[in-house]
Amino acid sequence: MARRLDVTGADGVRLAAWDYTAPARTVPAHTTPDRTVPAHAEPDRTVPAHAAPAHMSPARAVGPGGHGIVPQPGPDAPARPGGRPVPRPARPPQAPAAPARQAPGVPAPGVLLLHGLMGHAGHWASAVRRLTGGHRVVALDQRGHGASEKPADGPFTREAYVADAAAVVEQLGLGPVTLVGHSMGALTAWQLAAERPDLVRALVICDMRASALGAASQRAWQDWFRGWPAPFPSLEAVHRWFGDEDPWVETPNPARGAFFAEVMAERPDGWRPVFDPEQMLTSRETWVHDAHWDSLAQVRCPTLVVRGLDGELGRAEAQEMVRVLPHGAYAEIPDAGHLLHYSHPEAWREAVEPFLNGVLTP
Repeated sequence: MARRLDVTGADGVRLAAWDYTAPARTVPAHTTPDRTVPAHAEPDRTVPAHAAPAHMSPARAVGPGGHGIVPQPGPDAPARPGGRPVPRPARPPQAPAAPARQAPGVPAPGVLLLHGLMGHAGHWASAVRRLTGGHRVVALDQRGHGASEKPADGPFTREAYVADAAAVVEQLGLGPVTLVGHSMGALTAWQLAAERPDLVRALVICDMRASALGAASQRAWQDWFRGWPAPFPSLEAVHRWFGDEDPWVETPNPARGAFFAEVMAERPDGWRPVFDPEQMLTSRETWVHDAHWDSLAQVRCPTLVVRGLDGELGRAEAQEMVRVLPHGAYAEIPDAGHLLHYSHPEAWREAVEPFLNGVLTP
């Protein structure tokens, strides 16, 4: 089981991080084992039950189910009559196999995983277990997400998210760190790499665009959140609405439904998201109107840009990002969509691990 780490972020915000490294490693003094079962956490699994067969591409949602959203699928679920999985609350993140031993006195190279909007640390579990040893891997629940604090007054600015990530690197002694980010988390990662090159060894960008999405995209999200029939009477209702009935879904998408079932918590009146939708809109407002090419060009460390062939980052833009990066590299995953690291963890590992092994060699 992954070990919970408590970190103080910018403005004193309490952050929860999850150490996926095998327990043989010495635990820092400020780290405490997690004895709770966080509602958002990821279950232990080898291959997600929702992964598409080799001959099929995952269904793609549009609007808020498309670019910018981070609808990582949720836990495996037992099948019910008709073949649809029945969603269930998730279990704590599970640690990967024991890493290779480091030489005495040589710390394991740090890797910090940053999820996207509405995601949480547990969404990296399947991908993390496929990384070979020798790395200290930590995943962060960013402010407003998962088990981290959700301050009513924020801030939920780009500066706050970047400062939080820097605080995690410094307080946990991960630097110089390799940052692996998905969607909004990738933007946070490359902005930190641009601003604090002393903290960052290397960078992996998973399916995040550098171009602006615009005001129309933000208005669509506002309308989408307002259209949720929350509270939901059950997790099955969550799964059904987000996977089938949501007007933004063109074709049934069980993985999308499973994701939202996972990020729900039971309240007295029914099931509601563990995050505040208004805080998610505020977070998105701070980056959706602007292009981010300038900060990308300031990243000086080795950087891998990864996209799924059916993802939200187009090939032309991804290759332009690689061209803009001083030390950029490119990888793509066939049949994968926006959730490439989750729906295709083995293919994601094959694309990312050679890069990680190259930059993380002590």
